[in-house]
Amino acid sequence: MAALEARRFEAARLFARGTGQAAVMRALGVSRQTAHQWYHRWRRGGRQGLKAVGRLGRKPRLDRRQLGRVETALLQGPRRHGFATDLWTLPRVATVIARLTGVRYHPGHVWYLLRGLQWSLQRPARRARERDEAAIRQWVSRRWPAVKKTPAANGPGSSSRTKAGSRSNPSSGALGPRAGTRPS
Repeated sequence: MAALEARRFEAARLFARGTGQAAVMRALGVSRQTAHQWYHRWRRGGRQGLKAVGRLGRKPRLDRRQLGRVETALLQGPRRHGFATDLWTLPRVATVIARLTGVRYHPGHVWYLLRGLQWSLQRPARRARERDEAAIRQWVSRRWPAVKKTPAANGPGSSSRTKAGSRSNPSSGALGPRAGTRPS
């Protein structure tokens, strides 16, 4: 933004020396309309008329210092702030922000703040607390082969012509109700 403002100030210097809009346009590499707007703003308000207007849009509700305090709190973890598990959720983050700064955010908007702090979505692996790894390994090695279905095991194959085990596909060895009979 400072570079754009410097160009406008250079235009003001040229206008003050009596340089025309077309010459300013060529010297600064701007469009005719831009040079025209700058000229009229300079005539109305002088160099101050060409100053940057500042930030567009709504000002943030949290300043940098407050955001730093929020990030420090997040790095400490949820348990440190009275939550039962080590999992940050958007409502929990919103609660911590309100406690630390007095500013209330909707949980759905908290995500924008977290992205601004370079935080990303992390989903924990869902595993039962009662999970018994040894029992799972035993089941997979002993029981799973007995219950696992195989393509040619029991029963007819697919009815699709494109599948290899299809009854409709003459090149497959699948037995079907018409096997060995001639069509009439």
